[in-house]
Amino acid sequence: MAALFGSRVRRLRTAAGLTQAELGNMTHVVSTRITQIERASGARPTQELAQALDTALVADDLLIDLWPYVYREAFPDWAQAFMTLSARARAIRQYVAHVVPGLLQTEPYARALLSVGRTLKSKEQLEERLSARMARQARLRGADRPELWVILDEAVLRRPVGGPDVMRDQLARLLAAAEEPHITVQVLPFAHGEHDALGDSLTVLDLPDGTEVGYTEGAHYGQLVEEPEEVRRFAVTYDHLRAAALPPHMSLDTIRSAMEDDHHDATVSSRSDRRRLAQKQLQQSGGRRLRGGGGRLPRNRPRP
Repeated sequence: MAALFGSRVRRLRTAAGLTQAELGNMTHVVSTRITQIERASGARPTQELAQALDTALVADDLLIDLWPYVYREAFPDWAQAFMTLSARARAIRQYVAHVVPGLLQTEPYARALLSVGRTLKSKEQLEERLSARMARQARLRGADRPELWVILDEAVLRRPVGGPDVMRDQLARLLAAAEEPHITVQVLPFAHGEHDALGDSLTVLDLPDGTEVGYTEGAHYGQLVEEPEEVRRFAVTYDHLRAAALPPHMSLDTIRSAMEDDHHDATVSSRSDRRRLAQKQLQQSGGRRLRGGGGRLPRNRPRP
């Protein structure tokens, strides 16, 4: 698909009588970037660049329509079918065991995760995957935005992906997302213990035709489940997890607690630190009152 996209750009550019340098100037990139696109070498075009090329070459949305197929090539085969279906889903129900789901990730958080992927082959591929992941989030702001219900295992909140600053901003993003009427966030606490989806993440997609599709994945694999009986079992498992998770308002309190206690700024005391300090001060002040000679009244002694 990248090669097809590149050949269309080259054909349209030649028909317009433009050099690669001239097209680069029109789209605000260097000429070597145009060369890479036309030869399908280097990083694939971002969505913004595809739109700029379509406008500059008067392609009548041809390049815009091709771009989604180009960027999906940056991902493993098992992820592409899921992304295609999730882009159409009316509702997305997710339980995630290890990391924040892609639709709610900040760019620094996503970069940290994508940088350690075993299937990652180059820095250019990293940028492709990052651009694609960020572009997918646009659907949450569109007119056809899906209902999104996310259950986060508590481990997701505690693991400092990208470091404290990145993680703090990511948790703030979750809190902001939860304020949207079409997004619900819950936390499954450690205290719940074992459950049917332990160790894996699962998603149930409600499609426009009324059917449901399940998807489960780990760090280096994914499986799309379309057989109705299996999908029904996925949905039941998800409903059990949703029932066991903290209510939304308590879940948001848990996220705030993780921000303050686990990923707080080193220059600012966490809530737990402040609580311990206050308890210590109370104990010390109480001890001084007990040891001070003039503060206590002597007990009445019985008369002989």
